[in-house]
Amino acid sequence: MKRNMAILGTGAIGSSVGADLTRAGYNVVLIDQWPAHVEVMKKDGLRVTMPDEELHTPVKALHLCEVCTVDHLFDLVLLTAKSYDSRWMAEFVKPYLKPDGMLVSLQNSLNDEWIAPIIGFNRDIGAVVELSAEIFEPGVVKRNTSHEGTWFALGELHGRVTPRVEELAQLLKAVGKTEITTNIWGAKWTKLIANCMLQAPIGILGLYEWEATQIPQVFEFCIGLGREAMEVGTSLGYKIEAIYGLSPDEFMGSTDEVLEKNLVTLVTHIGKEARNSVLQDHLKGRYSEVDTLNGLIVQKGKEAGVATPLNEAVTSLTREIQKGTLSPDRSNLTILEKLLT
Repeated sequence: MKRNMAILGTGAIGSSVGADLTRAGYNVVLIDQWPAHVEVMKKDGLRVTMPDEELHTPVKALHLCEVCTVDHLFDLVLLTAKSYDSRWMAEFVKPYLKPDGMLVSLQNSLNDEWIAPIIGFNRDIGAVVELSAEIFEPGVVKRNTSHEGTWFALGELHGRVTPRVEELAQLLKAVGKTEITTNIWGAKWTKLIANCMLQAPIGILGLYEWEATQIPQVFEFCIGLGREAMEVGTSLGYKIEAIYGLSPDEFMGSTDEVLEKNLVTLVTHIGKEARNSVLQDHLKGRYSEVDTLNGLIVQKGKEAGVATPLNEAVTSLTREIQKGTLSPDRSNLTILEKLLT
């Protein structure tokens, strides 16, 4: 495939994907807004440490302000920035994307809802990602999932299987396992449920996901968040989809059984030393994606007439951390326990 590709927003996920596609021989440029990271990528490339290997990859990198120097349009843009940056980044890259090009959101949440109206529904392809990674130092990525443990679901927003989705699935095999789904909205909602159960509440506790979910009260609280998200999704017509490479039979059962499978599978796959993205944001002193995760469940719940008190509380607590009036700490477990009573 001789295509011009861009990774837009090259934090931990974007850097991991960009390094793999570069190593596979694809013509890809990594675009980011963190000046120090861009300069290190230009000079030294990317160093990605995984559970089973460490890779050093020279890459092509540009700062956002340098994109205007690109003398071609992109066939494919993989958007890997924070969800709250999706709208302006979609507007930013729109003039640089070919009329028949593709933009794929490799992000949390339901970003296609607000990206597609900007770039055009015909240029937007949906995706669900299972890839855990961290970046705290420019040019250096700790990737918690190996290539074998990385997984993507890809699908057209209209649900049909098309040649371009099949081509995209083949391309991303350089990064991990891929599947094509005819229910991408259901798959994205299923992953949103997992993120709502894990990201913000465990970020509030300041713990690794594995460590936190071994605490019975935390596990119970996470499932409570999932019940609310499941009810909202059902009310809005989303159909739960087996994700993470699991078969439909493995995703069957009662609501709680499906929620537990969703939670336990993700936590197990990403390993015992993974810090989720909300906690990473707290540690970096920056805004998190809570408004597009638990906050989105609250918003959608109001639209559907479904109460979401736990998700509302978690969203509020996370905002307190972002304002500096609360610190991420295990002692916050008492707050979560009170919310269950």
